[in-house]
Amino acid sequence: MTTYDSPEAAPSSAHVLDTLDFFHDPTLNVDPYPVLDRMRAASPVLREPVHGVMVVTGYDEVLAIVGDPETFSSCNSTTGPIPGFPVPLEGLDGAEVSALIDAHRDELPFSDQLPSFDPPVHTAHRSLLSRLITPKRLKSNEEFMWRLADRVLDSFVARGGGEFIGEVASPFALLVIADLLGVPEEDHAELTEVLTGGNSLGSTDGEAVMAHSPLEYLYTRFADYIDERRRTPGGDVLTEMALATFPDGSTPEVIDVVRVAANLFSAGQETTVRLLSSALKLLAEDRELQQRLRATPDDIPNFIEEALRFESPIKGDFRLARAAATVGGVEIPAGTTLMAHYGAANRDPRQFENPDVFDPDRPNARRHIGFGRGVHSCIGAPLARAEGRVIIQRLLERTADITLDADAHGPVHDRRFDYVPTYILRGLMKLHVSVE
Repeated sequence: MTTYDSPEAAPSSAHVLDTLDFFHDPTLNVDPYPVLDRMRAASPVLREPVHGVMVVTGYDEVLAIVGDPETFSSCNSTTGPIPGFPVPLEGLDGAEVSALIDAHRDELPFSDQLPSFDPPVHTAHRSLLSRLITPKRLKSNEEFMWRLADRVLDSFVARGGGEFIGEVASPFALLVIADLLGVPEEDHAELTEVLTGGNSLGSTDGEAVMAHSPLEYLYTRFADYIDERRRTPGGDVLTEMALATFPDGSTPEVIDVVRVAANLFSAGQETTVRLLSSALKLLAEDRELQQRLRATPDDIPNFIEEALRFESPIKGDFRLARAAATVGGVEIPAGTTLMAHYGAANRDPRQFENPDVFDPDRPNARRHIGFGRGVHSCIGAPLARAEGRVIIQRLLERTADITLDADAHGPVHDRRFDYVPTYILRGLMKLHVSVE
C-alpha cells in the first residue's frame, strides 16, 4: 500500500474537504486513508459538508466519544446520516434532544439490535451473552476451531488455492459462531447454505461472498431453538441462553434472547471475515513475513493485532449527541450526528508511530480500537482474535508459499482489489490466492 509521510503529501487538492461526499464517494472505498489524514490534520473532530456529520478521526477524541454513553447515544450507531433521525433536532437544547431520542429511537432502522441500545437497556441485554463468552466456553470453542480450520482448508490447499473469502473465511467464521452459540451440528450445513449464498464447505465456484446475514432467517431459527430449550432444557449452550436472566432476575422475552444471538452471529461473521482476508492479503504480499511466522508462530497474535489496526474491519460507529459537549477543543451542539472513525483513529500518528506502515512488531499494536471501546466494545473480540490466529497458523503450517493470483488481482506493481462499498465496513470483496 502506498504510504505518505504527512497529510500534505497525499494526492488530494486543497479544497477536497469542502466538497467531499464522505459517505458516497467511491474512491474512499479503495483507499480512504489520505483523505482521513487530511481531515485529522484540519481537525480531529471535523464536520463534513454534505450531511453535516462530525467525523471524529483522532484517537483520543474517538475514545472520548465512545466512552461517554450518557452524552452520546448509540441509537443511530449503524445508520448514521442515512436515513437520519425521524424528526428535526437542530437548534434544540440537550433536554429537548434527549427527550426526542427516547421518544423516536424505535423508528430508526435496526433499533432492535444491541449496538443501538443505550444503558441501562444495553447493559441488561448484553448480560445475556455473559454465559457464552467465558474462558471455559472459549477454550472449548477454540478446540473446535482447530478441527474446523483443517476441514475448510483441506480442499482449498489441495486445489492450490482459490477465492479465500467465499471458500474459507466465510464458512469458517460462520461455523465458529454456530458452535459458540450451541447450534446443533446437524444444522450447520443449512446455516452455511443460507448464510453464505449457497457456498458450502468445499465449494469451488468462488462466486458467493458473505453478504449481510438475513436477520429474518436468524430470528426464526433462534426463536425455534430458544422455545424448544425452554420447554425441554438440555445440557447445551442454547439451554444456557434460553434460561439466562437479566441482572434483576427477570426472564427475558424469547425475542430478546433471539436478537442478542442473531446480532452476535451476523456481526461476528462480517468482521471476522474482513479480518481474515485483510491479514492474508498482507501475508500474500510478503514472503519474508510468511517464512518468519511459519518459524515463529508465537508472533502471529501481534501480527493479527497489527492487521486489525492497519485495516480495521469496522470503519466506525455513529453517535447522536444528547447534549452539547466539547471534544478535542471542538464544540458539538446537541442533536449532532457523529462518526467515531476507528480506521482513522488507528492511524493517528499521535498514538502510532509511522501509522501508514504495517509493522508486525509494533509494540503498541494492541492499543488499536478496531473492536471499539466503552460499553459497546465488541464482546466477541477474544473469539475474533482466536479465529485469526488459528486460520493463519494452520494455513502457514500447511503451505510453503502463498501468493496473490495475478490473473485476478494484476501484477505486483499494478494490483486490483474491490472493496465492500459501504461506509461502515472495510474489507475486500474477494481475495484470490495461490498456495504451494
